[in-house]
This record gives sequence, structure tokens and C-alpha cells, in this order.
Amino acid sequence: MRVLVTGSSGLIGGALVARLVAEGHAVAVLVRPGSRPAPPGAPARVPWDPGASLLDPDAVEQAGPFDGVVHLAGAGVGDRRWSPVVKEAILTSRTRSTVLLSEVLASLPTPPDVLVSASAVGIYGDRGDEELTEASFPGRGFLADVCRSWEASTAAAAQAGIRVVLLRTGFVLSQRGGSLGRQLPLFRLGLGGPLGSGRQYRSWITLEDEVRAVLHCLTTPGLAGPVNATAPEPATDATLAHALGRVLRRPAVLPVPSLVLRLALGAEMADELVLASQRALPAALTASGFTFLHRDLDGALAATLARR
Repeated sequence: MRVLVTGSSGLIGGALVARLVAEGHAVAVLVRPGSRPAPPGAPARVPWDPGASLLDPDAVEQAGPFDGVVHLAGAGVGDRRWSPVVKEAILTSRTRSTVLLSEVLASLPTPPDVLVSASAVGIYGDRGDEELTEASFPGRGFLADVCRSWEASTAAAAQAGIRVVLLRTGFVLSQRGGSLGRQLPLFRLGLGGPLGSGRQYRSWITLEDEVRAVLHCLTTPGLAGPVNATAPEPATDATLAHALGRVLRRPAVLPVPSLVLRLALGAEMADELVLASQRALPAALTASGFTFLHRDLDGALAATLARR
């Protein structure tokens, strides 16, 4: 395949590009102004500036044509406390880039067959222990609104006949970054534990299965629309904390009270990003024949922490 990737410097994007290259696929990446020079042998680069709505269709066509595009770009939702400015950046970094990319892809003489565009299980809002599939309705809150707008921004690609997959990713298990990567130092010191009540569900997936799910979406013609990128057995935060403690052979019994989280992060960020519960199930992936390498949490954490 010939694949174009955005967000290649991120946790998922970096792992995806490495996997594509290792499997012999031709890869190109969209890069922003000021990006570091490409090392020898790196994927081809196409410049873009989504904040200024700049992406040259001729440059994309010359780098391709592409069989598929994977769009992962967007400001991190957990990198900074949510001020109005940060919230605007979280929203616009997703919607502007997705609208721009979708419109350019739709305009190409040879458009790609498929666009896999990132989304998140945050679209479901705080839903307690309700089992959520792709047929479940969106929830309420800032993150749910962001995800709704993010997914709607692919409209131009879908209208042009490009198969669009909206990949609703959950809690990605990796020691190299993401929420788990930030928590690991405390857990390794025996200072970890559940966040808040610990009853909120975490719809987790290993980084390896996340990358495999993206590849599956690229190569499965009948798969389109929302797709939950989550393992089949979501776990509560308390279950996750205790499993992490077992794998690390450290105690994991020091809870972080909800009040402390709200003071540290702000009430809205804490409630939506840390304390909200999404029990999402991968109905679409399972129905399309995808098989998970990591289905149980203990095995998934052991495999994740064994990687370097």
C-alpha cells in the first residue's frame, strides 16, 4: 500500500509509521512548518499548515497517489490544564485539520480509497456502567462535543466517495506516553492507586493492537463509519490500578481523591478526562473479523511493560 499519515510524531502515529515501513509499505507523512529535518531513509514528507488552512493538492498528488490516509493529528487533551485558550486549541486543531485534509483528498484526480480519521471514546460522555457500541448515541460535555465536530469534519471526503472510518480510540496502554506513561513512575515507586472512586470504566487497548486496528481499517473494504478501538473487556480504574500493581509487583492502594484531581486539573478536565466512565465495546471491529492479541488486562500490561 501507499499510505499518507498525519500526526506521525505522536505515540500512535510513530508506532504506525514504523509498522508500515517494516511491512514494506510506501509511507509519506504530512509535517508542519518548523519540523525537524528528516533523517536519512525517513518517509517522504509533504508540508502542511492546518492552522493556516494550507495544504497543496499538487504536492499530495505528486507524493502519491495513495491507497489510504490515516489522520491522527490534534493537540493533546491531557497535556495542559484546560483554559479557554487550550480548549479552543483542542477543538480547532482537530476540526480545521480534518476539514482541510478531507477537502484536499476529495479534490485529487486520484483520491485514496479510504481515510481512517482519529476520534475517541470521549464522544460517549460519562455513561457509568452502560455498555457502549458504535450504535450508542453521543454523550454530553466538552470532549463529546469535540469528537462530534471532529467526526463531522470528514464530510467532504465521505461525499467524494472515499470510505471514511472514524476510529474512536480508548485508553492506549504504552509506557512511552499517554496516560499510562504518566502514571508509571508513581506505580513503580509503590505510590499508585485508583483515581477518584475507581468505579469509572477505562476502555483500554494496547498500542500494538491499536496499530493493528488501524491497518485492519485500511484493508477491510466493508468497514466504514464509527469504529471503537478498544479491547473487548473494559476495566474499571480500580481494576486497572490493581492489575498494574500486580504486574509491577508493587502496592497500588493509594487512591487519589476526586477533590484532589479537581483542584489539580480543574473540575471540568478532571470530571471528563479522568473521572468519566466509558465502557466501550469493539462491536464493529469484532464483526469485521479483527482479532485482538491482548484481550485480558494482566496479559496486556505485562506485554506492554516488557517492551523497550
